[in-house]
Amino acid sequence: MIVTGDLLPGQPVRQEQMAERLGVSRLPVREGLRQLSSQGLVEHRRNAGYTVVRFEQSEFDQIYLMRDALEREVLASLPAFDADALAEIRMRGERVADAAERGDLLEMRLANQDFHFAMFDRSPLGLVVSEIRRLWRLAMPYHAAYLFDAEVRRRVIAEHDDMIDALADHDNERLITLMNEHRRGGEAGTSMLLRNTSRSGS
Repeated sequence: MIVTGDLLPGQPVRQEQMAERLGVSRLPVREGLRQLSSQGLVEHRRNAGYTVVRFEQSEFDQIYLMRDALEREVLASLPAFDADALAEIRMRGERVADAAERGDLLEMRLANQDFHFAMFDRSPLGLVVSEIRRLWRLAMPYHAAYLFDAEVRRRVIAEHDDMIDALADHDNERLITLMNEHRRGGEAGTSMLLRNTSRSGS
């Protein structure tokens, strides 16, 4: 629900209401909220309960600062992609493009993450990839607004195609440059949303 935007940053999550909505007891809801809290997606305040985390601009800047540093190392470490690996990444790219064509923004966001981690997961730097996955998860609720623009969606697809070409050439330096440009587009689009929100609601 957080990923899809059914629960928005800053929105309270009432255990009783959530248990009723999901048709379960409060116990699994409470355990789920604890797990989401440990992942940084919700926060608990005494006498206030759980709310979906809402980032300040400075915090989001730090997420992208870490992504920039870590993704650079992971992409530099990638081995040459064989024919099967390239076929997989092309298939995942096509899923993103198909979702974009349909205007299915949730499917596009999920397929986009699958596309990128099909690259990242081939790195030998497994612990670094795990941290990148955590950072992506934290930022995921904010990415929907960025993709509402059809021109942005077309640009994302074109950038993916360029990345696939770099992988086919085993040109990791070009891949890093392309990923940096790709990431900056998402960061700029999401920052527009964050400028209108804050934890205080101002």
